[in-house]
Amino acid sequence: MQVFGSFALLLAFVLACYGLLAGGMGIALGRGRLQASAERASLMIFPAVLAAAICLLGLIFHNDFSVAYIAEHSNRALPFYFKFAVLWSGQEGSLLFWSTVLAAYTFIALLTSGRRHPHLRPLAAVILSGILTFFLFLNNFVAAPFASLPMGTPADGSGLNPLLQYSQMDIHPPILYLGYIGFSIPFAFALAALIKKAPGDRWIQVTRLWSMIAWAFLTVGIILGGYWAYKVLGWGGYWAWDPVENAAFLPWLTGTAFLHSVMMQEKRGMMKIWNVGLIFATFFLTIFGDFLTRSGIVSSVHAFAQSSIGNYFVVFLIIIAAVCLFVFIRNRGALKGENRLESTVSRESGFLFNNFVLLVTAFAILWGTLFPVLSEAIQGEKITVGREFFDRINIPLFLFLIFLTGVGPLLAWRRTSLGSLRRNFFWPALAGVATAAVLLALGVRAAYPLVSFGLCAFVIVTIAMEFFRGARVLSRRGRSFPAALVHLTSRNTRRYGGYIIHVGIILMAMGITGSAFNKDVEAPMPYQATMQVGPYQLISQSYTQDDNPNFSSEAEMIEVRENGKYVATMYPSRRFYKASNQAESMVAIRSRPLADLYLVYAGDDANTNQPILHAYWNPLMMWIWIGTLVVIFGTLVALLPNRTQEPARPRPLAEKSAEPVPPEVAVAN
Repeated sequence: MQVFGSFALLLAFVLACYGLLAGGMGIALGRGRLQASAERASLMIFPAVLAAAICLLGLIFHNDFSVAYIAEHSNRALPFYFKFAVLWSGQEGSLLFWSTVLAAYTFIALLTSGRRHPHLRPLAAVILSGILTFFLFLNNFVAAPFASLPMGTPADGSGLNPLLQYSQMDIHPPILYLGYIGFSIPFAFALAALIKKAPGDRWIQVTRLWSMIAWAFLTVGIILGGYWAYKVLGWGGYWAWDPVENAAFLPWLTGTAFLHSVMMQEKRGMMKIWNVGLIFATFFLTIFGDFLTRSGIVSSVHAFAQSSIGNYFVVFLIIIAAVCLFVFIRNRGALKGENRLESTVSRESGFLFNNFVLLVTAFAILWGTLFPVLSEAIQGEKITVGREFFDRINIPLFLFLIFLTGVGPLLAWRRTSLGSLRRNFFWPALAGVATAAVLLALGVRAAYPLVSFGLCAFVIVTIAMEFFRGARVLSRRGRSFPAALVHLTSRNTRRYGGYIIHVGIILMAMGITGSAFNKDVEAPMPYQATMQVGPYQLISQSYTQDDNPNFSSEAEMIEVRENGKYVATMYPSRRFYKASNQAESMVAIRSRPLADLYLVYAGDDANTNQPILHAYWNPLMMWIWIGTLVVIFGTLVALLPNRTQEPARPRPLAEKSAEPVPPEVAVAN
C-alpha cells in the first residue's frame, strides 16, 4: 500500500505536468486535440491523488509505524474517529489533503463548465494544472507522506497532538481547506478570461458562483476554528489575532469585497478592474496564508514546525504575482467600465465604500501580522504587535462596516433623492437610537457597545423592512404573509439570501460585542470553597480521576447556583496524554442565550497543592454560533436558482363563478 500510494502520487504529478505543458502548447498552437488530451489529463489527476490519500488513510488505520509520518502523528491507542485527523495533522499529510481537495475542485469545475464556458475551459484547465503541479511537486519531492523511517519500526507512534484530539478537528480543517482551495477555481477562470479578453460578463457567473461556495466554506471554517479555540485552549476567548487566524481572515475579507462589488459589474457594468483585482488578491492571500502556516516564520498554536518548505512558497507567490501583474497590464483595456458613478448618495457608492473599508481592514491586519517578521529582518529584533493594536484599528472599521450593511439596502441605484432617504432612514435610525437609549438607562456607559448594539438594531430593522415591504405587496394578492415571504425570497434568491446572510453577520456582531462585558475570576478551589463570577456562585464538591489507554484525567466537580438556586453541576478537568507526555485542560461550558459560564481546571497551586479554578462569564457568546448557522442558511438560499413566476392559467368557463362574464373576458377565453 505504501508503494502504491507513492506511485499514485507520482502519477498525479506527471499528469499535472502534462496538463500544464501540453495544454499550454495546444492553446498556443491552436491544436484542439492536444488541448482535449491535456484536459483529460487534468481530470485524471483527481483519481490518482485520491488513491494516494486513501492509501495513507489505510496505513494510518493499520498502525503502520514504518511510515515516518504515521509514527510521528498517530499511535495504537488513538480513538478510531481521531485517526481521520491524522491525515491533516502534519505537514506531509495536510499537503496531500490540500492536493486532493484541489484536484477534486478541478475535476468538478472542468466537468460542469464545458457547456457554459467552452472558450475558457481549456485555459482554466492549464492554470489549475499549474497550481496542482506546484503542490504535487511538494508532495513528491519536498514533504513526501509515504517516506519510511530511516531506522527500524517502533512498536508505537508518538501520538496525535492533544490539541487536535477534539471532535471539531475532524471537521474544522477539511471545511477550512474547502474554503481556502475553492478560490482557485474563480482565480483560474478570471485569469483565463483576462488572458483571452473574453467579451461580456458571462465569465463572471462561474467566478461568482465558485467564489460564493468557497466563501461559505471559509466562513464556516473560520468560525469552527474559533469554536475549537474557545472549547480547547482554555483562555475564555475564541479569537486572539493569532497570525494563522489572521491568514485565514485576509482572503475572507477580500472575497467578501468581491461578492459585493461583482453585483456592480452585473447591474451596471462597473468595477471590472476591482473585481479582477479582488479575485487575484484573494487567491494570492490563500497561498500566502498557506505559506505562513507551513514556513514557521510566525509563532502560532496553529502553525506547523519551522521548515524550509517556505522557500518554495515564496517562489510560487512571486510567480503568481508576476503572472497576474503581467496579464493585467497587458490586457487592462478589456476591463473598461461601461458606466460611471453618478452620485455619492447611491447604491454604487455604498458598494465602493464597502470595498474600501474591507481592503483597509485587510491591509491593517496584514501589516500587524507581518510587522514582527519585518522588524526582525530589518532591525534584528522581533517586535510583537499585541491585541491592542488590532482592536484599536479594527473596531472602528468593524462599526463602519455594520453601518454600511444597513445603509446599502436603503440606497437606490444611480442616485437617491432626499425624500427617499428621509422615508427609508426614519424607522431604522429610530430603532438604533432607541436601543442605545435603553442600554444607557440600564447602566451601559462604554461607547463601543452602545454604538455597536445601536447599529445592529439599525441593520436588523432595515432588513426587516425590505422583507416586509415585498411580502406585504404579495400578501394583498391572496397569499398569507408567511407564504408571501417564502415566495418573495424564491423569486430573488441572491438578494434575499444576501439579506439573510447579513442578519447572520449582525447576530455574530452582537455576540462579539458582548465580549465588552466579560468577567473572569481565578482562585484556589479546595473542597467546599466558593467563588462568585457574574450571577453565578460556584461551590467545589469533590474530585474524580479516570484512566484509559490514551490518557489519564482528573476533574473537579463544581456545583453552580444562581441567586441561591441550584442550576447545574460542571466538571472542568485536565488530561495527561501518555503517548506525547502532554497535559491539556478540558473546559466545562454552560451555554445560554444571555451568557456562557466557562470553567477551566488550571492545575494545582505549586505552594499549597490546591486545585486552581479559572471561571469566566461571557455574555452573548451563543449568538456567534447562532449567527453562523443563519449565514449558512442564507448562503444556501442565495445559491438556489430564482423561481420563475408562472403565468396564470385560465380556467374553463364551467369552473368559474356564476357571475356574468364581461364580453372582453369571454372573448379572451
